[in-house]
Amino acid sequence: MEAPTGVGEPAGFWRRFGGVFIDGLVVGVVDTILRYAIGNGPGTGLGFVVSAAYFTYFHGRTGQTPGNAVLGIRVIDVRDNPGQPIGYSRAFIRWLVSIVSTIVIFLGYLWMLWDPQKQTWHDKAAASVPIRVKT
Repeated sequence: MEAPTGVGEPAGFWRRFGGVFIDGLVVGVVDTILRYAIGNGPGTGLGFVVSAAYFTYFHGRTGQTPGNAVLGIRVIDVRDNPGQPIGYSRAFIRWLVSIVSTIVIFLGYLWMLWDPQKQTWHDKAAASVPIRVKT
């Protein structure tokens, strides 16, 4: 599925990498605090929930995590409501598949390098595409 016309061009690899890096720092700090505060096992589990909530909320509601916003990226729907945020259920699916994208030696993330729409596996699973927006 292609990005809707007139809403912006797909975000490139380095821009997306920067957004993921910033979001990873935010979620990582919270995860570390939780593990120190309540112990490794429960803290890691709660950190996993925080990560799911963070990405599901921001991508589902506005299409932008704080890291995306800093780098001028918005994740939009390419199927049901082109150009709009993808909603919470698809944002959760996108987060789940992003884990798979990571586990398989980051192949799911690197997929965007040769995909014509610059979509990763989790973009395809959620029928979404990150686009560049004016910051």
